[in-house]
Amino acid sequence: MAESDGVFADVIGQGAAVAACRAAVSASRGGPSGTSAAMTHAWLFTGPPGSGRSVAARAFAAALQCDKGGCGVCTACRTVLAGTHADVRAVVPEGLSISVREMRAVVQRAASRPSTGRWQIVLIEDADRLTEGAANALLKSIEEPPAHTVFLLCAPSTHPDDVSVTIRSRCRVLNLTTPAPEAIAEVLISRDGIDPETAHWAASVCAGHVGRARALARSEAGRDHRARVLAVPGALRTLTDVFAEADELLEVAKAEAVDQSARRDETEREELRVALGGGGTGKGAAAATRGSAGALKELERRQRSRATRTERDVLDRALVDLSGFYRDVIVRAMRAPSALLNPDLDRDVQTAAERIGADGALRRLDAVLACRQALEQNVKPQIALESLMMQLRAG
Repeated sequence: MAESDGVFADVIGQGAAVAACRAAVSASRGGPSGTSAAMTHAWLFTGPPGSGRSVAARAFAAALQCDKGGCGVCTACRTVLAGTHADVRAVVPEGLSISVREMRAVVQRAASRPSTGRWQIVLIEDADRLTEGAANALLKSIEEPPAHTVFLLCAPSTHPDDVSVTIRSRCRVLNLTTPAPEAIAEVLISRDGIDPETAHWAASVCAGHVGRARALARSEAGRDHRARVLAVPGALRTLTDVFAEADELLEVAKAEAVDQSARRDETEREELRVALGGGGTGKGAAAATRGSAGALKELERRQRSRATRTERDVLDRALVDLSGFYRDVIVRAMRAPSALLNPDLDRDVQTAAERIGADGALRRLDAVLACRQALEQNVKPQIALESLMMQLRAG
């Protein structure tokens, strides 16, 4: 990555999107009164998982606030990228959805004038998680935007209908693409200090997901988990295996969710306890402590919701790995010229192609995708996974 890339240095393999953002920043230099067709008040960053939607949106926010258009070193750039800029509000859903109450608070803040920056910017990651009420609250603000406010929405291109058409029609859409393995490997080597062999392996098996490549390159546990998931197709020999494999995937997801949440949950509880007067003396501290039950209950509710989402995300990642395996089997069975998503499992893919063929792999791929959809619709994970394992075994 060139030093001149500035805030866009971490936006990998998205030349067209970066060019559009730079043009918009240039068009906005005169302030809101100087905007043109290149700059608008609402943007939708969309692309496949791992393409860097939120990274690109945050880099764009930094460039808009920067006096030099995104130098990457000034206070405005550094604070936006660090998530501490006073005029950039990021909405990152920790639970399964973004509530109308949360969105109304964001919209109200977005109506105020910038305090230190050039714009008041609202960045909504996972805009596809907006509830109907939240989407309606956002729509009203996008339809009649304050002069100094910019909305940056991010959503996966795999489910474009999850963002209402009324919101999409009022946004300028930037479509991101899947980065090439070579570009991902270059970043892992040059910016993350990962050895070339590991970087190229991670880039080759991540299916274009930059964050996934970085996690695989850095974490032995992550590599072990991937290997265990991709061993499932060959492990389903008996009916007992069906339930054992479903149980193991679910237990791994729960353990990872607990591991990710435990330290953060404890920190949040301690911060709330102190804020409510824990450890203090006097009547004021005692009164605050007595009135803390509601706040503690709300915190526990948010933490449970976050843990549920983390568990679902871990399961979804496992299902994505399985779908990639069966896609490879179809490629090999049909002798297609496409590269494998799992080149390190060439022998296993060939064995499966000879055993179940393209038709069998397609039926299993459909079953994996149906399981992902069932989890999105809040089907109990145990039931969804056992049903999937039965279909993978029976074909």
